[in-house]
Amino acid sequence: MAFDEKYMRLAIELAQKGVGAVNPNPLVGAVIVKDDRIIGQGYHKAYGGLHAEREAFKSLTESAEDADMYVTLEPCCHHGKQPPCVEAIVEHKIKRVYVGSDDPNKLVSGKGYEYLKSHGIEVHTHILKEECDALNDIFFHYITTGLPYVIMKYAMTIDGKIAAYTGESKWISNEASRHNSQELRNRASGIMVGIGTVLKDNPMLTCRLEGGHNPVRIICDTNMKLSLDSNIVKTSEKIPTILAVGERIKESCRTDNELMDRYNKLIDAGVEIIFVEEKDGRINLKSLMKYLGERQIDSVILEGGSTLNYAAIEEDIVNEINIYMAPKVLGGKDAPTAVGGKGFENPDLSKKFTLKELKKFDEDVFLKYIARV
Repeated sequence: MAFDEKYMRLAIELAQKGVGAVNPNPLVGAVIVKDDRIIGQGYHKAYGGLHAEREAFKSLTESAEDADMYVTLEPCCHHGKQPPCVEAIVEHKIKRVYVGSDDPNKLVSGKGYEYLKSHGIEVHTHILKEECDALNDIFFHYITTGLPYVIMKYAMTIDGKIAAYTGESKWISNEASRHNSQELRNRASGIMVGIGTVLKDNPMLTCRLEGGHNPVRIICDTNMKLSLDSNIVKTSEKIPTILAVGERIKESCRTDNELMDRYNKLIDAGVEIIFVEEKDGRINLKSLMKYLGERQIDSVILEGGSTLNYAAIEEDIVNEINIYMAPKVLGGKDAPTAVGGKGFENPDLSKKFTLKELKKFDEDVFLKYIARV
């Protein structure tokens, strides 16, 4: 099997250009090579747009007959918003296809390979598989479960504090860490906090990268306390905002004029209000995730406080934890930690995670953990 890794690495770089624009589709890049020359390349640019393979064919500088194609994900073989990419590969008489990741989508899942092979095309799989798989942890989870990939994210000091005992938290992490945090917002479909965070910090929850994509804002607000004067409400006509309210509030609105007035004003401001079943007096997060998945929100960043974080851990919806650890010590028995709540009785009952990535942003240490299956 003769192949050159540099072409797959280029395909990976191309795929990454689709970050923030393709959800809930996967990130995919493709490169067409003939006589050790690149004659076409492309990536999936936007949801509903051409897939990477067809973008690559669109850019051809000469015939692709007998050429090789490098593609980061198994080519699709079904009709969706776009026709099957395998048909385009056959039509252009590609000789060999080198693929990075298998597609777990039940509509594809090996069928793309079978189609190509049945038409006389050589197929070589798992080229730089680990790197290609890393592009689509969100897509793989969402397409197989129908649920959003949930990333808990927070900055903390080396003694585990996310704020001082006064509640002051600006800034624990450094500028480089905060920039990386914005890149995560650009990547995800949704960002979620609890009402406590909104009332305390009055955040915007937007992506501050130039040309970045704003995730859908999701506020867990069991008792519908969101202030009409908050930054969230003031910008809801421009930035999609979902307010998850306890289901009993729906009935209360019928008898409480003040509550009904608040409901109507929030709707008029552009806030989408959904009623979610409750668990122990708060939003049932599993039910909320099911709803968000049905809305094609394939990923959610948790940027709430310790109460929401514990609820998410307890309900077992967290797939990944991103931590920015600053070389600072705040101390204080009343200074908040990242995960509050009641806690687990002993270490054996704790939720387990595996370290996936460790790197530095200047003096801050970044840690990525993934949930153990």
